Amino acid sequence: MSDLSYLEAAVIGLLQGVSELFPVSSLGHSVLLPALIGGSWARDLDMSAPHSSYLSVLVAMHVATALALVIFFWRDWVRITGGLLTSVRDRRIQTPYQRLGWLLVVGTIPVGIAGLVLEKVVREYLGKPVPASIFLALGGLVLYAVEKYKQRRGQNEDIPHNETLDRTPLHEQETMVMSAVSTEQTVPIPAVRGHDLHDFLAGDDRYESDADAQDFQSDVRLSRQSWLQALLIGAAQSLALLPGISRSGITMAGGLVRGLRHDDAARFAFLLSTPAIGGAGLLKIPELFAPEAQNVLGPALLGSVLAGIGAYISVRFLTSYFETRTLRPFALYCIIAGLACFGWFAV
Repeated sequence: MSDLSYLEAAVIGLLQGVSELFPVSSLGHSVLLPALIGGSWARDLDMSAPHSSYLSVLVAMHVATALALVIFFWRDWVRITGGLLTSVRDRRIQTPYQRLGWLLVVGTIPVGIAGLVLEKVVREYLGKPVPASIFLALGGLVLYAVEKYKQRRGQNEDIPHNETLDRTPLHEQETMVMSAVSTEQTVPIPAVRGHDLHDFLAGDDRYESDADAQDFQSDVRLSRQSWLQALLIGAAQSLALLPGISRSGITMAGGLVRGLRHDDAARFAFLLSTPAIGGAGLLKIPELFAPEAQNVLGPALLGSVLAGIGAYISVRFLTSYFETRTLRPFALYCIIAGLACFGWFAV
């Protein structure tokens, strides 16, 4: 392909970082925006062109997005990683974080398989404006339908901001924690910010904020999912390989259909997307060092930095947004934008 300019890389990097986490499809926008601008943008940023490095650049930017997610959720990932390691060491699953870690592993399997199978199809046939606009509109319809389904089923259980956290004594909370795992043994309680959950439940003032305790309670709720539920949500995430289908949106939709709250569904979507987008990015980075891609290495680095910044700001906003709001505005945007782009490119 033609050389990727620094301006193009900067715009696409910011676009990728923001739209990867907002439920509007980063891949779809990365296909549609250059085509709408036209000229050198349409030529330089055409992933379906022969020998194009654009898809590799986009996927490499995912590493920065994944890094932003790791930084934002670093406490969760420390606990989850520790849970996985101790689970392997002890050869059993006892704590909520051990189970949550394995649920994320199970949920990542479908997208890993789908990525290997569909990459060539996406690169050569679907990475074009008309398919991307169709999938964008269809993705919006799915999000809207899921919200209507959840509303009809009366499953909208988002917690208001002023809810008082549960600080009942530990022995009265044991049943709640035990429901997170399937084991006959007593479940050890993981630590939060270096202190025991017992201290939190007893009202210990060493906890810096209720937000950390809320995060822990969300993770415990997520650990109650079944293995099949995690697998199905992961299968939904694999649809994001189609340009126009939002990874976070379709993963959240899968969680909402399975009964998760909006804030928990968003949290699980962001946690589940981290290994998927990070792993895909790491696999593509070597392609940027190939002789034919040397001219895009600098712009790709700039775009990655901006993608990471955009992703961090986005996840910080969205985790708060979905505590009280739904996917409906994003669904309407995807439907309108998809139909408008289809009319522009197909007519």
